[in-house]
Amino acid sequence: MSVPHPSRNLAARMGRWSASHRKLAIFGWLAFVISAVVIGTAVGQKTIDNQNNNVGQAHQADQILKQAGFTQSGGLTEFVLIQNDKLTIHDPAFRAVVRDVVGAVSPYHRDFDNLRSPLARANHSQVTHDGHTALVEFDMNGTQKAAETRIDPITNAVAAVAKAHSRFYVGEAGAASSDKALNKMFNQQLGQAGTRSVPLTLLILVLVFGSVLAAFVPLMLALQSVIATIGLVAIVSHLVPMDPNVGAVVTLVGLAVGVDYTLFYLRREREERAAGRGEHAALQAAAATSGRSVLISGATVMIAMAGMLFSGDKTFESFSVATMIVVAAAMIGSLTVLPAVLSKLGDRVEKGRIPLLGRLRRPGGESRVWSALLTPVLRRPAVAAVIAAGLLVALAVPTLRLHTAQSGLQSLPRNAPTVETLDRIQAAYPGDSSPAVVAVKTDTSSPAFRTAIGQLEARAAASRVGYGAIQVDTNRAHSAAQVSIPLPGSGTDAKSNGALLTLRNRLLPETVGHVPGARYAVTGQTAGSYDWNQMMKSSIPIVFGFVLTFAFLLLLVSFRSIVIAAKAVVLNLLSVGAAYGVVVATFQWGWGAHLLGFKSYGGISPWLPMFMFVLLFGLSMDYHVFILSRIREARDRGMSTEDAVTHGIKTTAGTVTSAALVMVGAFLVFATLPIIDMKEMGVGLAAAVLIDATIVRGVLLPAVMKLLGERNWYLPRWLEWLPRFNHEVGRGHDSERESVLVPA
Repeated sequence: MSVPHPSRNLAARMGRWSASHRKLAIFGWLAFVISAVVIGTAVGQKTIDNQNNNVGQAHQADQILKQAGFTQSGGLTEFVLIQNDKLTIHDPAFRAVVRDVVGAVSPYHRDFDNLRSPLARANHSQVTHDGHTALVEFDMNGTQKAAETRIDPITNAVAAVAKAHSRFYVGEAGAASSDKALNKMFNQQLGQAGTRSVPLTLLILVLVFGSVLAAFVPLMLALQSVIATIGLVAIVSHLVPMDPNVGAVVTLVGLAVGVDYTLFYLRREREERAAGRGEHAALQAAAATSGRSVLISGATVMIAMAGMLFSGDKTFESFSVATMIVVAAAMIGSLTVLPAVLSKLGDRVEKGRIPLLGRLRRPGGESRVWSALLTPVLRRPAVAAVIAAGLLVALAVPTLRLHTAQSGLQSLPRNAPTVETLDRIQAAYPGDSSPAVVAVKTDTSSPAFRTAIGQLEARAAASRVGYGAIQVDTNRAHSAAQVSIPLPGSGTDAKSNGALLTLRNRLLPETVGHVPGARYAVTGQTAGSYDWNQMMKSSIPIVFGFVLTFAFLLLLVSFRSIVIAAKAVVLNLLSVGAAYGVVVATFQWGWGAHLLGFKSYGGISPWLPMFMFVLLFGLSMDYHVFILSRIREARDRGMSTEDAVTHGIKTTAGTVTSAALVMVGAFLVFATLPIIDMKEMGVGLAAAVLIDATIVRGVLLPAVMKLLGERNWYLPRWLEWLPRFNHEVGRGHDSERESVLVPA
């Protein structure tokens, strides 16, 4: 029998070079990681300017206000709430507390403007009708970032007043104090999630390999990819500003793909050694097969992540760039430094074996558990396909009722900093904490403008919608005005959105719209949320279309089968649909809310569907490519399609399950966080990976492939020009002169 030549695909060549130049590969990788960290730390990370992050009409309003010299849409307003159930603003003790608050913040007058006391006659709107609640208000100077650096002495002074008057509730909240305190809490919790996920991942890998060293290799490579990416992201952020939470996303994705790619590679190398191959030949086999799968998977994941570039949102754009970088880093590390490390370690990679953790694997690499489960599936593929598809469709049904809505305060734990104060303000002054902000560019000293504002005030008061008292601020040049109009509702619910649309479409055109030459637009929390949701609805078809089209084309070229490419897209859509259904049932409908410790607000975070789609589509394609490559490899060796499917699924099922367990563990850590948005992401991603690795890849895929038989490899004649990629493994270069294709 003729001996096949060494595989010449890119991954195989990279693996051979790495194994032959171990020191250069290992030290070159370490130099890359260290350089990325050092340079990234030196240049620092540039974050997205929140004052320029709105879209649509809200963005137009922000620009009018910015050009007119206003610091931020709605101003950097701080509120100090004074409340007592028995006493009112008319009681001397209550008034004394108000004066103490004013006196406590006054020494910091250089840091703010427009200090407003509820004791002034003109500020009656700062006191509730029953007199039991009052607000002291002031506007911080400068940008959001600058205000946050100067807010601590003020909040400390207010806290001292609160301590001195224990009979009263005295609390501060606002654009600077709340944002700083909540971001600090949020970042701490994300850090805790990352800290918890690392030992959990190591534990799962130890269970998978039964060896401490073998488990340590994938984790270290994944962590190094994440560390290098954080440095690279800091450099790139000077071209594409990053969301402050991009580090958490990089860690999440980097650990998932980094461990996956290394796991695929290492498991194949160990299987080849167990089958009797020499160390060199086993490593070449892993490079030519699993290495090629990593190359295709990495490209597919990056295409999926690139879809977020079409969202039109700066946060998604930053996530897109960062995740593409971390996937590229993990992929390159797996194809270069990993073969060098494995070549150096050889069979010593099995050191630190734990006797009680014997892997349930046969010598040929087949999982005994999955072999037992797959036998009935492959015996009755039609029944298995119908049951699996029916289950996925049933899980996806709630998706038809998917409703996106900003969670607002409801997404935060009640014991989070400033949340109690914000809750009390929202209850006592509906709409005041998140008003609609109308930016008007006109001569504010003109009679026409003053008349229009008077009409707006009268019509808002007469409206059944329930607007609060209007506040008008003008710039020094009298060329623009900022009009704050409290909205009813929570700020992001249907009531607030309805009031916003009435304001935009009826009240403003009938009043300010009649001022000659005036330009106006509405911003604020409600307006920004509404415009962002509208943009997402228009951009989602573009993002989905881009990802599906390019993933289909990549798989078509890789496997030269239109059926394989189409089937991959359909199966991945079923996985995503089922995951959406789980999220809707859990968080929108509230199923299991008590178990997970949250209260449903009747919606799903608007950013989640797109983020879940691109991430899940990319990650699930990892498994699909890995399994299909093994099936195609067996078929290219001369097996029938039916035998190749049986062999390919059984030999990869254990590895896919192991990789899925790592991901599920990492994602579920986020489900333990108290912030509901993070719970949604953690549960959604964990459910999706679990569904994909079991129902889809373990049952539906093999059943459908067996039913289709040779039609799996159908390619129309007009596509015969597509390049051919050899899925076989060539002969090793070691002294044993063995072919890893010839059965042992």
